[in-house]
Amino acid sequence: MLSSACAPVLLIGGWRLAAARQPGGFDPVSQTISALAARGAADRWIMSTALAGVGVCHAITAAGLVPVAVPARLLLATGGAATVALTVLPLPVTGDSPAHVAAASVAFSALSLWPASAGRDAKPGRGLWRSAAAGLLGLLGWFGIEYLAEGSRLGLSERVLAGAQALWPLAAVLLARRR
Repeated sequence: MLSSACAPVLLIGGWRLAAARQPGGFDPVSQTISALAARGAADRWIMSTALAGVGVCHAITAAGLVPVAVPARLLLATGGAATVALTVLPLPVTGDSPAHVAAASVAFSALSLWPASAGRDAKPGRGLWRSAAAGLLGLLGWFGIEYLAEGSRLGLSERVLAGAQALWPLAAVLLARRR
């Protein structure tokens, strides 16, 4: 329960604090979370630490979420590990990093897919698990479109996606406790 509750707090608190520490301001609608942990960002350790914490929280939650099917738990843990990898593969001062993009792709994909692989074990609330998977995959699609089109709402789409991905494990733990 604690690890699943800490993940959204770390993520949202981390991006808010890190953004506030950027000289000259930070636009959360157009700029990504990764920009807050990039080389050259002011106090990049704040967002890096938050991301590492979120990744560890996902791994701990996956280990403890025994009522959920193993493939789903493995995807949640993979998403957590890839989130930690983002901290050791930061964006450069300018441009993208193929390694960072790969780690982010694995993290976002795994964290969007894990509810879909919960299988028949997702009782109670099987319909809720399916809705969560559809919602997360829809948000992943929005983020992908913004990323590929270099859209003006890239940061917003990423925050909505990452926030939803950080909240769903908490919802899953609460559902499992009802069982």
